[in-house]
Amino acid sequence: MAELLAVGHENYLALDRVIAVAPPGAAPLRRAIQGARERDRVIDLTSGRRTKAVLILDDGWVALVSITPETIASRLHASRVPRAAPTATAP
Repeated sequence: MAELLAVGHENYLALDRVIAVAPPGAAPLRRAIQGARERDRVIDLTSGRRTKAVLILDDGWVALVSITPETIASRLHASRVPRAAPTATAP
């Protein structure tokens, strides 16, 4: 089962599909978004809010989200940090 990344507003993406996260302001990203729109390869997960981050997926899809790249990066980092196993307590 794929691990999911919360990208806001009850939306999730498969963690292993994300290859890049960036703010949408740079011209190359605007061109990437436009090209993806022309190929019907844009997933708008903003729920009508302003796009704050663009996620490039490994299969050419582009996801638009309304949380910042820093927030996404911290969630990615948190999902990759090994979690400690629960300790058993004696009765």
